This record gives sequence, C-alpha cells and structure tokens, in this order.
Amino acid sequence: MRAGVLIALAVGLLSALTTAQPVPTLNIRADRVVVLKKARELQLFSQGKLIKIYKVALGGDPVGPKTRLGDHRTPEGLYILDSRNAHSKFYKSIHISYPNAHDRATASKNGVSPGGDIYIHGLPNGYGAIGSAHRLRDWTDGCIAVTDTEMDEIWKAVPNGTEVEIRP
Repeated sequence: MRAGVLIALAVGLLSALTTAQPVPTLNIRADRVVVLKKARELQLFSQGKLIKIYKVALGGDPVGPKTRLGDHRTPEGLYILDSRNAHSKFYKSIHISYPNAHDRATASKNGVSPGGDIYIHGLPNGYGAIGSAHRLRDWTDGCIAVTDTEMDEIWKAVPNGTEVEIRP
C-alpha cells in the first residue's frame, strides 16, 4: 500500500516537472478528432492523416456509451465540437454536441434524461501541476480530459465545427 502511494507521488512530481517544459505546438489545423476510449487516446487528423495522439482520462465509469445523466460515462458516436469556453471551471474546454438525435431517442425510450455538458477539457483550475498524473485513473463526469499544455495545443489546432468520433 505504501509503495503504491509513494509511486503515485513520484509520478505526480515527475509529471509536474515534465509539464513545465514547453511543448512544441502544432502548425497545422485538424479537421477530424477521433477518441478511442479503450486505448484512452484522442487523435487529431488533417486531410485523413494522423497528426497527433494525446493520452486522456475519461468518465469514471468508461465502459459502454453514455445513456443517461449522471452515469459518469463518456458518450460514443459522431458529434461536433461546437463551442469553447476559455473561462470554465477547467483550464479550457471545448464542447461536444452530445446528445445527438440517437442519444435523445435512446434516453427517451428508457424514460431518462440523456444528460449533456460533455467536453474535451484541461485539468480543474488550480490543479495544472498534476500534469499527466491525472491519467492514472478515469475521473471525469463523462468528459475527455488532457493536461493544460495539451489543451492549449488542441485549442489552437481544432476549430469549432470539427467532427469528433468517439469509439468504444
């Protein structure tokens, strides 16, 4: 037990030190985003070519598609990155157009709310030093989380209106 805590602290410290280093920014615009939930990856594409892969944390109960408000699952399907918030409770956030028509129909059939407020976002404000250690476990309410530095890069590379496909 103690060894696990010490390892987690060491990873967190290392992560904090490595995230302080400048990360080269992409000089290309992405026209498609693919999230592979099982691999915990967010992939950026331009003209069909993979240009960057980010490791991510997902919703706290990540297996299966989001089916209702409060299930802590990250949705699966085709969506649009439709707006952004530079002043959210997370470092920055880009909104995913969940729920789509299929998600609403499924939730209605089951008599539940589909939920909403699904984003690609950085770390909670004030916790940026955690860096990549945030990926040690899935912790969001259904969103897709990256480090603050990675969020800056995604923010610049991905315009509003970009398609995002979230796969199991």
